[in-house]
Amino acid sequence: MSRSAITTHVLDTAGGHPARGVAVRLEARGDDGWRELAVGRTDDDGRVGSLGPERVEAGDYRLIFDAAAYFGERDRFFPEVTVTFTVTDPRQHHHVPLLLSPFAISTYRGS
Repeated sequence: MSRSAITTHVLDTAGGHPARGVAVRLEARGDDGWRELAVGRTDDDGRVGSLGPERVEAGDYRLIFDAAAYFGERDRFFPEVTVTFTVTDPRQHHHVPLLLSPFAISTYRGS
């Protein structure tokens, strides 16, 4: 199986473990607004095994994480986390990890 052009990994920094079962949606910006490319859910390691196409065009993309469903009834500040980024070189793989806790988020361009 080949790797998706865009991948993600979610870590629950408050719990100190991978965030299992987080729903993730990948979208691309087009002339008519955002369109869904793929949906997935993090596995036991906090990764989405396959999320979208093997190749994407240059442009703007976003990953939308359902934090409310992940945290459930726990007190939290972010119901949803959207990470928007630009692909300038479609030949490169783009890994976008999310460090998630009930009251803080962080992300970066991974490898």
